Amino acid sequence: MSRDGRDLRDGQDLRDVPAPRDGTPLDRKLAALGTATDLGEGRLPDQALAAARQVVDHAGQRRRLSAEHTVVGFFGATGSGKSSLFNAVTGHALARAAATRPTTSEPMAAVWGAEGAGPLLDWLEVNQRHVLDGPAAGTDLTTWWGRRRESGGLILLDLPDFDSIAAGHRRTVQRLVGQVDVLVWVVDPQKYADAALHREFLEPLAAHRAVTLVVLNQVDRLAGPDVERVVASLKDLLARDGLVRVPVYPASATTGAGVDAVRTAIAEVAAQRSAATERLLSDVRTAARALGSEDAGGVPAGVGKGAESRLVDALAEASGASTVVRAVAQSYRLEGGRRTGWPVVRWMARVRQDPLRRLGLRRGEGAAPGATSGADDPRLHRTSLPERSPAQRAQADGAVRAFADSASEGAPDSWRSSIRRAARSHAEQLPDELDQAITSTDLRAGATSWWWHLVNVLQWLALLAAVAGLAWLGVLALAVYLQFDLPPAPDVEGFPIPTLLAAGGLAFGILLALLAAPLVRLGARARAQRARRRLRAAIAEVAAQRIAEPVRQEINRYGRFREALAAASGRH
Repeated sequence: MSRDGRDLRDGQDLRDVPAPRDGTPLDRKLAALGTATDLGEGRLPDQALAAARQVVDHAGQRRRLSAEHTVVGFFGATGSGKSSLFNAVTGHALARAAATRPTTSEPMAAVWGAEGAGPLLDWLEVNQRHVLDGPAAGTDLTTWWGRRRESGGLILLDLPDFDSIAAGHRRTVQRLVGQVDVLVWVVDPQKYADAALHREFLEPLAAHRAVTLVVLNQVDRLAGPDVERVVASLKDLLARDGLVRVPVYPASATTGAGVDAVRTAIAEVAAQRSAATERLLSDVRTAARALGSEDAGGVPAGVGKGAESRLVDALAEASGASTVVRAVAQSYRLEGGRRTGWPVVRWMARVRQDPLRRLGLRRGEGAAPGATSGADDPRLHRTSLPERSPAQRAQADGAVRAFADSASEGAPDSWRSSIRRAARSHAEQLPDELDQAITSTDLRAGATSWWWHLVNVLQWLALLAAVAGLAWLGVLALAVYLQFDLPPAPDVEGFPIPTLLAAGGLAFGILLALLAAPLVRLGARARAQRARRRLRAAIAEVAAQRIAEPVRQEINRYGRFREALAAASGRH
């Protein structure tokens, strides 16, 4: 706060800031910080999340208490004259002051406007309270008192020294640094550069410059020209702490020099009744940026089609889908041979077991299309595929890991880890679900090709012709043996018909079987390709539901986390 009533929010005049209302930016920022904290659960360090939750809880508690009161805390080191300045500002000798040792053992409050201040002071844990109704006798505070009466309630706190040797005093100061609405730092010309002050308090509170005042007390100990030099040096140190353009008030509690300026600055802050809101806004922004520092990184690459396709290919291979595809081709060739081969040798094909039946993938052949009996429900079955080898398990794990790494590329480490965990969230169930996907896939195990029936009919006609011709020839041979005189067999172009039937039927059947064999192999390849596509689609659905979708949800969670952080840490 400068002497003309301006704060440090990019030169905005504090007198132009409207009083907080419901639905203010603070409401939205608190909600955003709460959302970011919830979304970061399990992803960010517990300490950072706990600090953010504490800010949200603290803000809720402060807003439930008196909004008419502004709480101003006087902070300083031993010997800075903090208590003397407190007395000078209030116009009452309330605080016990001494030059060489700490005299403030617990917080003490000077209260103007007692109504509603009790619960607020209870929350601040301030037991020593002095209610002031007007300026002290013999003090020239009448004008300031009149202005203060228009500014609502005001609470000034004299606090223990932050460098006190008593641990309890330091804890009190650290607690109230996080609770008061306005921070007044009282320094003296000898210790204004104290490293503990700057490192432990001023630098961490750089975001709170809008509610920070600095008083260089005891300037009566400096020669006139030295005052400006020390003030300039102090401002330079504050700028290094991030407290750019924070007002510095040279004053002397002993002589009263500069005290009026301090009073005026405090009165103007209280008159706006926005210091509490400004303080909470700064707390929220600081907490949001702290979460952001734990989450430094860019936007993850996301789930790409290429990465998802490679994942499905690897899972298909690891799940034994290629074995099933080969079995489909072998089953088709076996069944095709049974239907189109030479009937005399078909029995040889029947001796061989169907590979799909051996894998437990050929059930319910007599059921109507689409019908599934309880015994054939794929959810109740597992395939008889060989147990996955260590190489296959490593292949599947590697594919999932590579997919997660690709999708999380660009994200900060904490969220990359959570995306990887999301990708493996169903790792235990994945083998069973892949097996069920294979079992549930319609492999058309019992389906035949239309041309098989035609070839089958022709084969049986050829066999019938061959049998008829052989039987006819047998009858003729038997008649000759028994010396029966039978008419000669009719002929065609000099070839007896029985001979033509026998030889032609046998030759046609064998030739038809030879011609059908390559067609069966072509059909087997086509059937295997269709089975591969269907199996891949089923495995892709499992991969999408159990791997890709959890990854997408985690990436979406990260996006919402970033949006919430941006909303909480922004200026508006």
